Amino acid sequence: MALLHGLRAPRAPVPGFDVAGVVVAVGPDVTRVAPGDEVFGIGRGSFAELTAASEDKLAVKPPSLTFEQAAAMPISGLTALRGLCDVGRLRAGQHVLIIGASGGVGTHAVQIAKALGAEVTGVCSTSKLDLVRSIGADHVVDCTREDFADGGKTYDLILDIAGNASLARLRRALTPAGTLVIAGGEGGGRWLGGNDRQLRALALSPFVGHRLTMFACKEHFSGLARLTGLVEDGRLVPVIERTFALSDMPQAMRHLESGQARGKLVITP
Repeated sequence: MALLHGLRAPRAPVPGFDVAGVVVAVGPDVTRVAPGDEVFGIGRGSFAELTAASEDKLAVKPPSLTFEQAAAMPISGLTALRGLCDVGRLRAGQHVLIIGASGGVGTHAVQIAKALGAEVTGVCSTSKLDLVRSIGADHVVDCTREDFADGGKTYDLILDIAGNASLARLRRALTPAGTLVIAGGEGGGRWLGGNDRQLRALALSPFVGHRLTMFACKEHFSGLARLTGLVEDGRLVPVIERTFALSDMPQAMRHLESGQARGKLVITP
């Protein structure tokens, strides 16, 4: 038994964080949700028919969304919201560049930035340009053919989602007092991997005119409520490329890792 399941916890934990569904049972101290409630949010091991979640990471599902749409929103939506608003301090009228605009976080970020009155430029590959335009981007940059840092345009705020551009290149695309928010990374240093740029950005920021920063997603129902407000106003719709049955989860993960996904992939029980 210990070899299969571990001594105190599963040896191979069930993956998955985003969740949407109906509450079937609650603990004795739970007051915000009740059995029968339709909710969405963040749990642990959500690639399953049942999962457990803390009540402070769940919110009432927006009635206008399907369970699949609601399940596509929590982590990506919260990441985009925090990166743009809480950390990036986005203001109406600013010029915003979103690198990785066609992915899960990116498709939320484009819509949120537009909803808050920004002029939005999205960076993605050729096959995804139409998607980014369709969700509201004012301009698109084909990362396979164009350089967003060629000096032709600068931005008040750059949200870099899982990119690999150097800090020097990113700073060339900023206005003199612009803000760079790094939400992820690919590659990086030998020891720190994708966190290398973030830590170097924090170290450099006090010595330059730009504000260079990073953040971690805040998993709380208050953020989910903010996303719900945007949904109910018709300004945010989760983008789903495809749904997969739970039995096809390996195929879904391979598709995600291929880099070809547009928006979100959703697993259904």
